Amino acid sequence: MPRAYDPAMSTAATASTTGLEGDACYLAMKTHDARFDGTFFTAVTSTGIYCRPVCRVKLPRRENCRFFRHAAQCEAEGFRPCLRCRPELAPRAASWSTEDASRVLALQAARLIDEPDAWSEDSPGAAQVAARMGVSDRHLRRIFETQFGVSPLQYLQTRRLLAAKQLIADTRLPMTQVALASGFASVRRFNAAFVAHYKLNPSALRRAGASREDGQIEVRLGYRPPYDTAAMLGFFARRALGGVEALEGTALCRTLRVVQGTREHTGWVGLRFDTGREQLLLSVSDSLAAVLPVVISRVRGMLDLDADPGPINAALHAHFPHGDGLRVPGTLDGFELAVRAVLGQQITVAAARTLGTRLVAAFGEPVATPVAGLSHLFPTPAAIAAASGDALGQLGIVRQRQAALQAIASELAAGRLALHPGADVPATLAALQALPGIGDWTAQYIAMRALRWPDAFPAGDVALQKALGVTGARAAHDASLGWRPWRSYAVLRAWHSTPTTIRDAT
Repeated sequence: MPRAYDPAMSTAATASTTGLEGDACYLAMKTHDARFDGTFFTAVTSTGIYCRPVCRVKLPRRENCRFFRHAAQCEAEGFRPCLRCRPELAPRAASWSTEDASRVLALQAARLIDEPDAWSEDSPGAAQVAARMGVSDRHLRRIFETQFGVSPLQYLQTRRLLAAKQLIADTRLPMTQVALASGFASVRRFNAAFVAHYKLNPSALRRAGASREDGQIEVRLGYRPPYDTAAMLGFFARRALGGVEALEGTALCRTLRVVQGTREHTGWVGLRFDTGREQLLLSVSDSLAAVLPVVISRVRGMLDLDADPGPINAALHAHFPHGDGLRVPGTLDGFELAVRAVLGQQITVAAARTLGTRLVAAFGEPVATPVAGLSHLFPTPAAIAAASGDALGQLGIVRQRQAALQAIASELAAGRLALHPGADVPATLAALQALPGIGDWTAQYIAMRALRWPDAFPAGDVALQKALGVTGARAAHDASLGWRPWRSYAVLRAWHSTPTTIRDAT
């Protein structure tokens, strides 16, 4: 039986509801408005359960509803996640803002905790996150509790438990693997935390055959409208590499490699939008089940599912009135994106796609999939770093770009460079531009798509300058200052408004 909310347990009521208008939240929940999905959660005191605004269960009475900005706040107050709407699948809260510095710092710390690729095999502790943010552990705890009403440890615990809940519901992994994949050091600690938070044994949550088909896992991920799905699919379709990517109608499929520590997982994913429900249907091969939280995080970044259109459109609509549904395409693999960026320098999309397909055929690893056209994994950094100049030259890659590709590959293979959303943006930009053949344009493009930096701006892009009606990188930069911190979105809107054949092909 669900545990009823106990008012005596309340420890963060003031912080949890700051800035939230209860009646407005209740109206959004009543209409199942997907624009607010992930921006708040509703905790129902009569059931002890918390839900997303889009949940389709019977509407609770207003007096039984409490509203929180974060799932961790709900769990700190003693509420359990809804098994129907599944809060772990909601879009994440926006991590960029023009608000005060303390709030930005807290949001960025939460972003690091949310990013599995930033921590390899080990989930972060508060001290690690504080060190990455350049502040003391004590200061991080103070601002985190002020902004979110919970400690970094409570926030991390909620993320781990929700990741475990997802693995239990959507995979057949043994509980030992579920515990380790979701960041718990042991099954005993996992079981204890799960029972303490949810009053439910993990094995009782597992439902036979839930969200599965033979050989694959299916998960639904929410996003906030408006979302121009045709533009996003078209972007990837025009750049699809033979053997790695395939478009079947409105479904995009591709191969994927995920490396965690010394373990490598390979397989494929399928992506299909359900626009009627503002959801993405994600299919994942069983071979990637053990890293499902990482795959979901990368897919969310690739399709920009966590973007909050409200503040972005408020900043850009006056200049780009027809781009409110555009999102910034990301990537499932930072190295692959960097390679595509280098190959696409100063040539057409079609030409760069041809070079990329040749590179895959020559250095990619074959992989078996049930999807026609998916036959290879993208080459690893080690494979490109070890390739000879003659072998790359035979593919049509000129010497300058050979040097850039091998420099990026060597830095990544040695662990001196990281290309994922948890990486330090200024340090990564500087490291990229120190490599041969990598200028500001390429570095900014990589930051925009691989690092998921919303304020990247490749001012030297000729197509961008043409769309803005200016000449030169300085003029483009000056014209962009009013769009901070959303200049990556301004770039996509400008490109979308001015078709051109000379543009990066990644």
